Amino acid sequence: MKFISLPVVFLLFCFSVQSQVQFSLFAGPQATTASYTVQGVKQKTTSKYGGIVGLGLKVPFENRLYFAPSAFYSMKGYKAAYTRFAYPPDTLATDNNTTFHTFETAFLLQYDFSSQPNHFLLKFGPSLDFHLFGKEKFNTATGLVSRNTPFGFDKYGHYSANFLLNFGYEMQSGFFILGQYTHGIASINNADGGPRIRHRAFGIAIGKYLGRNKIVLDTQNKE
Repeated sequence: MKFISLPVVFLLFCFSVQSQVQFSLFAGPQATTASYTVQGVKQKTTSKYGGIVGLGLKVPFENRLYFAPSAFYSMKGYKAAYTRFAYPPDTLATDNNTTFHTFETAFLLQYDFSSQPNHFLLKFGPSLDFHLFGKEKFNTATGLVSRNTPFGFDKYGHYSANFLLNFGYEMQSGFFILGQYTHGIASINNADGGPRIRHRAFGIAIGKYLGRNKIVLDTQNKE
């Protein structure tokens, strides 16, 4: 899948152009929902539980500022109750319960509040969401509908964009903990005149740098 391979190539590229990088793995739970409007009218939504797991880099940039890209799986979703017709999922639907399995690539800047081994940090920046597949369940006058999420030009979109904000703490041992907020800035619905649906998520991630010492790459030519 080309859209998955490109971020991986990008992360590997960071290894080849930087003299010092740190590599990390992380995972954690998140509560997900959506900002949901139909013709400008806000619809009631409730949260669902999901999670993230992925990998990241910490690349020196300037002083205590770092480039911190990451790539991760993220399970998102929401429950919505309608007061107006909404397509998708269906003009006869009264509610919807969705789950989206996504691959997300984030292009973040990280600022360390101290140069000490134990310190607080802040990360922020944009991310791109690739909706791989999903499920939805909704009620109509004729009964419950359960189906795979339909994607297309007049249905849900395979892509969306978000803004991420992380606040956390790194330890000398290499462990870190992050509180993460995801603010969707692009609707995941493609249908003209349909609802505007933007992801929202609050989560906690725990991770570790693989080897606390920075990976030093030898870029000198060897005879």
